[in-house]
Formats: sequence, C-alpha cells, structure tokens
Amino acid sequence: MIVSGVIGPRSGRRAVLAAVAGLGTLALAATACAGEKVAPAGQPSGADRLQWTHCEEAASSAGFECAKMPVPLDYNKPDGEKLDIALIRMKAADPANRLGSLVFNFGGPGGSGVSTLLNAAQAFSTLGRRYDLVSFDPRGVDRSSGIRCLDGRQMDRYLANEPGDTVAEETRLITDFAKGCESKAGKILPYVGTVNAARDLDSLRQALGESHLNYFGFSYGTHLGSVYATLFPKLVGRMVLDAAVDPTVSMLDMAKTQALGFQKAYEDYLADCVKTRTSCPLGADATAANDSVLKLLRSVERKPLKAGDREVTEDVARTAIIQALYSKLTWPLLTEALRDAMKKGDARGLLTLADQYGGRRPDGSYATLQFSLPAVLCVDSTDRPSVAQAEELARRMAKRSPIFAPTIISAGSCSTWPVRGDDAAKHVDASGSGPIVVVGVTNDPATPYQWAPRLARQLRTAVLLTLDGEGHGAYGQSKCIDSAVNAYLLDGKVPTDGLRCPK
Repeated sequence: MIVSGVIGPRSGRRAVLAAVAGLGTLALAATACAGEKVAPAGQPSGADRLQWTHCEEAASSAGFECAKMPVPLDYNKPDGEKLDIALIRMKAADPANRLGSLVFNFGGPGGSGVSTLLNAAQAFSTLGRRYDLVSFDPRGVDRSSGIRCLDGRQMDRYLANEPGDTVAEETRLITDFAKGCESKAGKILPYVGTVNAARDLDSLRQALGESHLNYFGFSYGTHLGSVYATLFPKLVGRMVLDAAVDPTVSMLDMAKTQALGFQKAYEDYLADCVKTRTSCPLGADATAANDSVLKLLRSVERKPLKAGDREVTEDVARTAIIQALYSKLTWPLLTEALRDAMKKGDARGLLTLADQYGGRRPDGSYATLQFSLPAVLCVDSTDRPSVAQAEELARRMAKRSPIFAPTIISAGSCSTWPVRGDDAAKHVDASGSGPIVVVGVTNDPATPYQWAPRLARQLRTAVLLTLDGEGHGAYGQSKCIDSAVNAYLLDGKVPTDGLRCPK
C-alpha cells in the first residue's frame, strides 16, 4: 500500500522532494523537558475533553467520528493562544476485546491523517478489530490551521513554470514563495516543528485517556514517533515505525540520497516494463525505454503539452514519474500515461499523476501539503544550504540521475525561509522505552533502506525488520511483515531483530 502520498512537495525542481524529513535531535531530553511539566499518564492536560461527532466528509454509515483538540500554539505559553488539532477515529470492531487507541501518522511532513484514514482504514482492518484507529492533521496541516502560501492558480503556475536559468532567478522564485507563506501564515510558522507535534501527540494520548501511546508511523511519521519516544520514553506503548527516516542527514545528503533512490526505482520500473516486450510501449529494452522517456522530457521542456486549459511541462512530467514510483502498484499507470503522451500527445494521465502528488483538488485548490512540508523541514533544522550549493550538487549528479538530479536544487529552499530553524529534533534516543519496531524496504525510493538500520541504532530500544522489495513502506505489501507487525501490536510479541521478509 502507498503510505505516503504523503510525502510532498515532492516534485519539480523547486518543490521539496523530501517527502520525508531527516529531522531532529534530542538534545530534547534536555531542552524539551527543562522548564516543561509533563502531565501524568492518563490525566487530562491542556486538552479539553474530546467531543466526538459524525465526520462531515464520511458517509453516514462509515463509522468515523471527528473531533477538535485545542493545544497551545506556543508550549512555552500554555495559557496563551490555542489552535485546534483535527482528529478522526474509527472505534474498535470488537469492543469486548478492545486494546485501546492506535494513533497513526501517515507521513509528510504535511500529510493529512484525517483524509488518509478516511480513505485507508480498510487497510488496517485487522488492527481495527481490537483498536480504535485514530489519526489527526498535525499543526499547520489542512484542518489544523493549515499553512497556505499561494492560491490554486498561483500554485498551478508555480509548479508548471520551469525554474530559473540562473542561481539569482531561482533564488528569487523560492524567496517569493517563502514571502507568500510569511504573509498568509506567519503567525503559525515558528510553531509547526516536530517537537511541538510530539507534544501534541502526548496531549492526544492524554485526551484519549490512554496511559501509554500506541503508535504506527510511516515515513515522516517515523521521525515524529522517534521524537516522541525521546521526549516521553516511559509513555511509549507499542510503536511501529515503517519507511524509516534518519534524522541526522543533512538537507543536501537527503536530496542526493532520494534522487538516487528514485533513480533506482525508475530503473527497476523500466526493467519490469520491458520484460514483456510486446506490452511495453516505451522500447524493446531498458536502454531504448529510457531514451524514449528522456526524449519526451526534452520535448515538453521546449514545448509543453496541453491538457485542457493547463500545460504539462518538464517539471510536471517529472513530478508524475516520481508519484508513480512510490509503489509498484502504480507502475502500470505510469506506462499508460507515458504511452499516451508519446504516441498521442495526450498528457492528461501525466497531469493526473502530478496533481495527485501535489495534492490538487478537483476544484483547483490545493491541500496544504506543498506548504506545510517546507515549513516543517525548515523550522526543524539550522541547516541552510544555499541555492548555489544545491545547484552545484545537482550538476555533479546529472550523469548518475539525469531525470531526478534537478530535484536536488530544492535542497536550497530553506535558505530564504522567513523563520529560523533549530536542531531540537535531530538527535533521537529512546532509552528507557519499551521495544520499538523499525521497518525498512530495500528499494524504497523516498526513504532509502540505509536510513532504517541507522534509525534503529539511534533509538537503542529498536528491533529492525526488512522487506526485500519495491515501494515506499512495507506494511500491506508482505504477509511476512504484516504478520510480524500485527503480532506485536495485537499480542505484544516483539519480532526477532534483523528479520528479513522476501518480496
């Protein structure tokens, strides 16, 4: 299953490819707990008693409930201004054997947990028999004071227009984007970091009446869970972190590693396509297929293809390819979209994939993912590589990853961000917590596999599971992985450290 469509802005040269953040550290143990009183387990904190009501977006028989949870905008001022965190839950199907609440974060940073659980709850039906399935829009995301920087038409132009030809022009473009964020969401920008989101998680635990947090995090959600486990190790219940993020990587290293990850996924996609030569419209072999894709990208760079009243540029086509590479299940959609663009000049399939990645809605508006992702990344780190440094790295990587190397330029986006970052989420150490299960996929393009064993070592209490396979996230792809994760979450059976599951 795709656990991160999550992960945006992930396209084009200006959009931040890092669908996940290599976030923060804990110096936390020192900085977060000093001067901050943590409410006792199970006791109500600043959050009011939750009032669950029918979700307006769900069918009347769907069984979902929604609520709002007020939390401090600034945890240093607990009695000051509040913002509401949007929540959703589906109650356990077998209440007589209910284990409690299982809280999900599906990735990003900036993915909507409310929307994702509405669409994906069936994928967790085994867990949903004995757990209330709970998720939320983190602060700064969609229904939780979502950050918005550009309107729909402006965003269409921003994502479709080709980047500037010079460092100065590229810097101006990302500066204008950052100014839009400051103008429309400046009040919340300093407070959307992962440390505050982890504090919100503990407010949620308390509001749900749980003595410990049972948690399932994907992609960026693995970083959020890691920070929570460092801040509140004694309050960790059963925790699974799938598609793991290494919080110690730099912005440039993250961008480079992800470009290479998508290159590997792209090469695997081409090899799979040409296995049956009669059905792959791209070419008779992988080399010919790659040449066809590169020819298409060069063509739309010179002359974009029309798709209704919009255009598919090189950046839009690149975004479509990235979107489809997140899961092997979407490879056939990419083949169809590329075939239609090459053979018929019909770019609608590419545009649909790119819009899915960008969070564009049918009415032309955008979910906040493209805006909240850089907001979290930039406030979570003092790392500020310049556009010139990112451009230079992209040039060096062009031969190894000609399609995806241009995305590295987005690693310079924080250089013009209007809010200072700090490194409070970079060092994670869950010493004192119960066992944490970390999961990695060997050919994951967005959170490359090497990040999983690194995170497991940093957490100290973790065991590592590995899926030998393709795609972003392991749960739902493998009976072996699902059985191990379900046995842990439902029965408390800790998997064997180092367990590897076949494709």
